[in-house]
Formats: sequence, C-alpha cells, structure tokens
Amino acid sequence: MEKLISIILFYLFAFLPATAQSARQVLDKTAAVVANKSGAKASFVMKGGNMNTSGTIAIKGRMFQATTPQATIWFDGKTQWTYVKQNDEVNVANPSDTELQAINPYTFIYMYKNGYKSTMVKRGTSYEVHLTATDKKRNIQEMYIVVNAKSYAPSQVRLLRKSGWTTIDISNFKKTSLADGQFRFNAKEFPHAEVIDLR
Repeated sequence: MEKLISIILFYLFAFLPATAQSARQVLDKTAAVVANKSGAKASFVMKGGNMNTSGTIAIKGRMFQATTPQATIWFDGKTQWTYVKQNDEVNVANPSDTELQAINPYTFIYMYKNGYKSTMVKRGTSYEVHLTATDKKRNIQEMYIVVNAKSYAPSQVRLLRKSGWTTIDISNFKKTSLADGQFRFNAKEFPHAEVIDLR
C-alpha cells in the first residue's frame, strides 16, 4: 500500500510543473501573442481620473497607432506624432517610457520582466495577473492584467498611478499583417495641420 501511494505521489508531483503555470509564464505567452512580428489590432475603452475615451489600436512590436474621437497617435519605436483633431495640429516628440505607459495599453508586455513581483489567480476562463512594483519610484505601482486562458490575448489592464486607477478594457483582439508605414504620420493625409516639433 505504501508503495502504491509513493508511486501515485511521484507521478502527481512529476507532472505538476508541466501543467501549472506561473504568472511569468502566462505573461511571456501573452507578450508573444501581442508583440507578434506581423502585427495586431484591437478596440479599447479607457477610464480613470479625467480620462474617459474609446478607440482602436494597431500594434507591431514596439510600434503602435491609437485612434480615439479626440486624437490619433502614431509611434514608430522612436518618434511619436499626436494629431489633435480639435486644433488641427500635430505634436512631434520622442516620448519617455513613462509617457508611453500613459497612452499605450500594451506597454505591460515590456514592463513585467524587471522591477515587478507577480502573483496570479484563475478566474473562470481567464488568468488574472497582479504585478506590484519593487521600487516605490515607479510611475506604475500596481497592475492587474486579465488574460484569456486559451488564446492568451489580454482582455483588461488596470493600472495604478499617482493619479489613481486607470482601467482599459480590450476587445476584438486579432492578429493581422501591418505595414511599418502605418505607424508614422503621413502629412499628405493632413495637408492643413500645423506641425509642432517638440523634440
């Protein structure tokens, strides 16, 4: 009987690491889905503080284009163009990582590897990963990332900044093939816009 129990326990613990996933492993898979080489698109709703907007986002690696009723933002990995519809002007800048975190809901795919400790719970068909900053000077102190357990696509990101919590609900996530030119401002499409270079 003892031998039988030993065999059962051996197989139970031998296969446990293969089936149980850590928060880091889930985020590694999510990052691979989000940052695929060809690109991806999604819709989002962002709420928190004085911000309440919705729109679409296209991403490819570190590049992104976000469109809301108020503005369109292009980022090619170095330069950011922000077209403000109300003023018909384009601000050009080289944003810091902190500035990018405020506008791109997918920056977590680069943040979680350094400076955060993580825990995870399974809720229905999703994983919920909780990240906590190990440095109190970090702009984002806490983050919750809800990930589909089958597709590893994120469905919600909640961020805690000094100004409070921001919630970003993500829907219609799909992989697609995107050209690099989509992530740069095209002056021909906005011939009357005033360009303000802040670099």
